[in-house]
This record gives sequence, C-alpha cells and structure tokens, in this order.
Amino acid sequence: MTSTSTPGLVRFNALEEHAARAALHEACASRAWGERLLAARPYPTVEALYAASDAAMGELTAADLDEAMAGHPPIGRPKPGDATSAREQRGMAGAPEELKAEMLELNLAYQDKFGHVFLICATGRTGEQMRDAVKERIGNAPEQEREIVRAELGKINRIRLARLVEEEA
Repeated sequence: MTSTSTPGLVRFNALEEHAARAALHEACASRAWGERLLAARPYPTVEALYAASDAAMGELTAADLDEAMAGHPPIGRPKPGDATSAREQRGMAGAPEELKAEMLELNLAYQDKFGHVFLICATGRTGEQMRDAVKERIGNAPEQEREIVRAELGKINRIRLARLVEEEA
C-alpha cells in the first residue's frame, strides 16, 4: 500500500479544532476516540489516520464503546434524516417485510441479551447476511461479543473516515 495524502486529508488537517471534532463525531460517537484522533493531527497520510483510528478503537473502555454504539440506530431502522446510516444499511432498505419484521425481533432479543444495539458493518451486506450475522452472534458470550463489536466499529469508522478524507472539495 502506498502512503497517500488527499485533498480531503489536507482539508481535515486544516480544520479548526471544533470543526474537526464535529467531523470526527459524525464518524464515531465516542468522545474518547475523537479526542485521540484530534490530538494526533496533522496526519501525513490517510493510512496514518486509519492506523490512529484503529489504535484509538483498541484503547476504548467499555463506557467508550457504549457511547460509540449509542450513535448507531438498529439495523433496519435508521433515524429519519440520517443519510449515513441509511446509506450504510441500504441492504435492508429493500428487504421484504417478513425479513424486516424478523430483524426487528432479532434486534430486540440481541438488545435484551447484551444491553446495546446489534452492531455490524452493514456496508455492502444484504438484509439476509445481516439477519444471519445477528442469529450467529446472539449465542456469543458478552465478552466475545464486545470484542466483535469493537472490530465492527473499527470497520465502520474506517469507511466513514474514508468518506471524510477522500472526498474532493
């Protein structure tokens, strides 16, 4: 992989602190994650930003992860006006009503068991793939599931950061 900078990365590095903080909060609701990324600016390459994101994700406490997850609506129910979640959950948008109803039941059962929304990097996944993932993961131990959630959040954050720094002006 080559080390690259992009016009979007240059723009992100140059943002005033409050604007950069807001942009990072759009990517991930964890304040700790955002503050770690903010403190490491400027980034010489997009890869350096991704590495910092991965490192920050690995350092999040249980409370930080809870805060990050609170920024994600349940699969199949993006918040009205939330274009990011709607785009990421596109695989569920056109799903049959039966699948949407099944996903709602599974989401509720998962939330009852783990105390938070089912979180998966939904980008590029079909509704059936998301349903199968929640069915598989609902049997996990809470500690195992928390680490899967951490990995899924890391993937989501990378996708959202890519949109932030790879966009043209």
